[in-house]
Amino acid sequence: MPLRFSILVLTLFSLVLCETAASAAERPNILWISCEDISPDLRCYGDEYAVSPNIDRLASQGVRYTRAFSHSGVCAPTRSGIITGMYPISIGTHNMRCKGVPPAEVRCFSEYLRAAGYYCTNNVKTDYQFNPPLTAWDVSSNKAHWRDRPKDQPFFAVINITTSHESQIRDPRKLTQQLVAKLKPEQRHDPAKATLPKYYPDTPLVRRDWANYHDNITAMDGQVGEILKQLEEDGLADDTIVWFWGDHGRGLPRGKRWIYDSGLQIPLIIRVPEKWRDQVLPGAAENLAPGTVNDELVAFVDFAPTMLSLAGVPILKHIQGQAFLGEQKAEPRRYIFAARDRMDERYDLIRAVRDKRFKYIHNQMTYIPYSQNIWYMNLMPTMQEMRRHHAEGKLVGPQELYFRQVKPAEELYDTEADPEELNNLAADPKYAAKLAELRTELQKWRDEVGDVGLIPEPEFDEMKRPGGKYETTAAPLFYPEGFDKATQSTRVAIHAGTSGSSIAYRLDANLKQPAHLQGRKRADWKLYSKPVAVPPGQRLYAKACRIGFKDSKVAMYSPETGVFQSRPLRSHWRDVLKKSDLLAQLSELKSLDETDPATIAKYRKALDSEHGSVRYWAVVGLHRYSDGGDEIQQAVRTHLEDPAPVVRVAAAQAVADWGDPESGVPLLAKLLQHRQDSMRLYAAIALGELGEKARPALPEIKRALKDKFKYVMRVCEYTLADLETEQQPR
Repeated sequence: MPLRFSILVLTLFSLVLCETAASAAERPNILWISCEDISPDLRCYGDEYAVSPNIDRLASQGVRYTRAFSHSGVCAPTRSGIITGMYPISIGTHNMRCKGVPPAEVRCFSEYLRAAGYYCTNNVKTDYQFNPPLTAWDVSSNKAHWRDRPKDQPFFAVINITTSHESQIRDPRKLTQQLVAKLKPEQRHDPAKATLPKYYPDTPLVRRDWANYHDNITAMDGQVGEILKQLEEDGLADDTIVWFWGDHGRGLPRGKRWIYDSGLQIPLIIRVPEKWRDQVLPGAAENLAPGTVNDELVAFVDFAPTMLSLAGVPILKHIQGQAFLGEQKAEPRRYIFAARDRMDERYDLIRAVRDKRFKYIHNQMTYIPYSQNIWYMNLMPTMQEMRRHHAEGKLVGPQELYFRQVKPAEELYDTEADPEELNNLAADPKYAAKLAELRTELQKWRDEVGDVGLIPEPEFDEMKRPGGKYETTAAPLFYPEGFDKATQSTRVAIHAGTSGSSIAYRLDANLKQPAHLQGRKRADWKLYSKPVAVPPGQRLYAKACRIGFKDSKVAMYSPETGVFQSRPLRSHWRDVLKKSDLLAQLSELKSLDETDPATIAKYRKALDSEHGSVRYWAVVGLHRYSDGGDEIQQAVRTHLEDPAPVVRVAAAQAVADWGDPESGVPLLAKLLQHRQDSMRLYAAIALGELGEKARPALPEIKRALKDKFKYVMRVCEYTLADLETEQQPR
């Protein structure tokens, strides 16, 4: 099986090469300019407060997309979907700062472009929820640039600008300070003239954050102008498709991290030179004319297949996005989808679907308030102002929505009439048909992609890496296939022994710096896609890479190379799930009517499930939604010794919350020392939610302030602060 799969991968790359046999002159260059943490808060999108002349000019030269959306409100899950064309909830990269192990077929789409002859560079952010394989980029560094490519080779270049990142609003780095300081007086934003969202308190600090955010966008706009100027100077503007986009919504409260439009909707501008328009949009080139506005729904998972379509590379069946440009363009979308899971140190479980007008949100942890303490988010002055005014009872109307302690199970918004998504229509009978439609579409999507969000992270971590151990990709092996007398070269094929791995190779000659790269660093590894000609006196080196695995050791070619060998792998978590009814059980259990007596009965029955994940949600359901009577408490108490640690956490928290901290808290304190990071995080959160009842675990909580996993440390810092506050004299 591993050999067959590796040959399939090589055949796939061969197919890519055959299908893209056109000369470099017949393929466009592609430049991505991405920025961070901005909504469509640009003058070209109608924001009169904004100052964005360079991006506005780009929009006047290209197409401005008005309904482009991320599938997540935060960077890492977003970028894992962009680079793979797959939804994070499908490939297990949905929790912030996790280390995913995607299925074997998943690749960084840049590999396919490299195999098709593109020079691919990334400057510099990756943040894919997995370490990018060596094979993903020709160069990935803060020096990476299209200018380093071999002569006449088409390029795909990514330049990521961080100036508009959330952190730069409250604590700008030196570079951002310098860029903003260079803005002309008329480019600076007067806080007094800002139009704030209705859900913010109107205070000087909030206005200052809003003005800083827009100043940073203007500074970023200048950087965009410099990049486009370089393209012009190199004489490449007429041969390069330019994309400008942001990675999710604005880095302010109720924007970033959330899956309201303020967290999902992004600016997307694409400029296609006239000579490429017929190829980019066959039969409809006029829709790429300068100044065009496109209102089709576009999802981030569509970026990867669209890139393949533009480059003439076949879109593989496993890719979940769809092309919106190129010869493989699909029919326009009817819906976009999004998910929120763990954000930094706090868990939540929210899913959303949106058509062109209506947004439906399903909250599956209604007992978790919107206003969870997230350390990084709490550093923002606007967030601090919101919390201060809430504590002082000064918030009014929509400003108080964020501090509701219980979320509705369903939210429905008319985004045309209510763009800030403040008026929940889910209970309005006039919208019952739309509610039912979107609810059905959301569940259909979750079933189709295999949403793993309901698997508690400790359980999922163990599925990904039993015992917490990374698998190592098997080293590649070499097979001489022939000898060319004219060049005295041996043609050598390279095979990978691990399914899903790619091969990087180099010759001794690759180590020599080409003239056009003198004084610059570059990667000397090439992506293997066809047999390599090895000249006399040269050695051939190769290593195998698979996403979520450790790279293999470097192997060297010699005539004495042995026969092909492979090493059996552990069963991949997705294969395990395919043979199981776990996702179906979880979906059925986590119905909308969580407080209905029939659902409580389902929770009771689910306590006997063979799956730890199902038992976990059964305990949580009985804790959160039942009356906690004696019979239920006794049923939950039996799970204090459950074989799944995550179930023991849920049972211990429930028992302690119901009035028996002596039985629950010591167990949580013990699990706060578990080997698994996510397990300790679950225990820390449970102790924090118990408040004063967690005091007997104070020594363990204090020790956890030095935990190697920063999220455990942050939760314990909040818990300790709350306990110390409780001790203050009143």
